[in-house]
Amino acid sequence: MFASAIIANKRDSQSLSREEIEFMIDGFVSEAVPDYQMSAWAMAVLCRGMNKREIADLTECMLNSGIRLQRASERPRVDKHSTGGLGDKTSLILTPLLACYDLDVPMLSGRGLGITGGTLDKLEALDGYRCDLNAAEIDQQLKTIGCVITGTTPEITPADRKLYSLRDVTGTVPSIALITASIMSKKLAESLDALVLDVKFGSGAFMRSREDAENLAESLVDAGTRMHVPTQAILSDMNQPLGRMVGNACEVNESLDVLRGHGPADTRELTLQLCVPLLVATGKFTSNEDALASLIKMLDSGAALRRFQQMVEHQSGKFVDKLPLSDESIFESPVSGRLTQFDGQRIGQAVIELGGGRRKLSDQVDHQVGLEMLVRLGDSVSCGQPLIRIFARSTATRTAAEQLLQSALTIEK
Repeated sequence: MFASAIIANKRDSQSLSREEIEFMIDGFVSEAVPDYQMSAWAMAVLCRGMNKREIADLTECMLNSGIRLQRASERPRVDKHSTGGLGDKTSLILTPLLACYDLDVPMLSGRGLGITGGTLDKLEALDGYRCDLNAAEIDQQLKTIGCVITGTTPEITPADRKLYSLRDVTGTVPSIALITASIMSKKLAESLDALVLDVKFGSGAFMRSREDAENLAESLVDAGTRMHVPTQAILSDMNQPLGRMVGNACEVNESLDVLRGHGPADTRELTLQLCVPLLVATGKFTSNEDALASLIKMLDSGAALRRFQQMVEHQSGKFVDKLPLSDESIFESPVSGRLTQFDGQRIGQAVIELGGGRRKLSDQVDHQVGLEMLVRLGDSVSCGQPLIRIFARSTATRTAAEQLLQSALTIEK
């Protein structure tokens, strides 16, 4: 069998067999299938799509290309995945909060690329924090404190690692099938009992339209269900940044505020909303209402903050009450009127200009730069009113960010 034969002569009414998908994935990992043939195959997947059975088979084949985390204890094991967006910091709050309920949360996260910030970049704003734990270290930390946030180990889903890099340079990133298999193979490798998905839509998200987000959510949930992991998805609006802060240390500080029982209402509410189905799915509560009431009390008690500190220290990080930020300046409104739109792409690009994000994976990140949103959609603003606080390392980067911000907010008179 040749890889090209799997791509050719497939009519729309025909689907790929499990064996054909397995041949491609196993061959790609072993390098029997070269990059150019896998590139053609990925483009064919993008163009013709995949049905639900094909997506589930692709997910499982990518999952089986590596190891799975072993169960560290008898406690139920849960996790959350977000498709990413501006100011998306819920992982830093959700992980220690769920661990307070005698659950294990083995969160394998990634770094930011483009406008979407990475959870690992945020945590590395804490001096010394390790994001490279191996499987044995993950198991030990789960046994001890019930939560960990680290990067994916090289032994987990190597097929995804290779295919992800290829998709980025071949224009096949938007494929629902490939997105689903990438996300779910990594999450299922954590040996979960339940999973919740935060699928975002809007100008600051990968999926711009709600319809596209709904299609992705349906695909992700179906793949998880077919793999016998109770999976639920929540759609969340990313037409404006989540919370006030966008940037690595900025977002850690805001997460600490929420863990102290304060912080922006939208960040707090979305985090609680994501926790509820996991507590119900694992039998900790029988109703969403009871789960939510308990979560509010737990968050306000400071227990999750103490668990977060334990996690940071277990991963060699230095816990602090508040991280330092770069020098600040104010971006003011040029006119009076009502704020009707945020351009999330331009806001994200402004953070990149400050040095807080990456254009390519090898770029270094400045953790202390970022933005603070001082207004929200629908607010009335006056000429000269502060709109955004900018944390910049230099005059040059601040100026570059300001140029983008000038067209990032729409104010209608």
